Amino acid sequence: MKKLASTLPNMIISLGVITIVASALLAWANGVTAEPIAAAEKQTRVDAIKDVLPAFDNDPLAKAQDVNVIVGGNPFIVYPAFEGDKFVGAAVEGYTLNGFSGEVKVMYGFDADGVVRGYQVLSHAETPGLGAKMNEWFRMEEGNRSVIDKDPATVNMTVAKDGGDIDAITAATISSRAFLSALCDCYKAFVTYKNDRNNE
Repeated sequence: MKKLASTLPNMIISLGVITIVASALLAWANGVTAEPIAAAEKQTRVDAIKDVLPAFDNDPLAKAQDVNVIVGGNPFIVYPAFEGDKFVGAAVEGYTLNGFSGEVKVMYGFDADGVVRGYQVLSHAETPGLGAKMNEWFRMEEGNRSVIDKDPATVNMTVAKDGGDIDAITAATISSRAFLSALCDCYKAFVTYKNDRNNE
């Protein structure tokens, strides 16, 4: 017992030193990797914006700093695109927590009339081979899969199983509902932005 009592302070000091060193190393690693991670995330957004929009010559990322759109109590990031002074459309980044495995984050591109020009799934945890197919499925021309070149104002952007106009991914209805729900919310954010812009 005496031996344990005499070694206990040394053990506490050793654990304290190990904790301080480990914390310092983690802080250093975070400092070293934070900037490259932020740069990679920004580049992912830049690439997605370019991919989903018509031709533009402004910086939609910079324009997004002035935009604050709330739909259903949730914030949406709108990236307005212009060619000269002409508004050509906007990319809208949105998400849903209703995927089969949780959050699905997608960027949709709309032209100035609100027609879907493209989309990029930014992140998800859906099942490989099923819900994970959403990044390809909803641009395929087979059946009624594609949402590209469709206007959410005139097309029912829900799955056919629910009475909508879009074919769900085979054996992944929940993921399909989540994708299309995010699309509808992003479209509402686009319309809100466009109406606010027209009223300025």
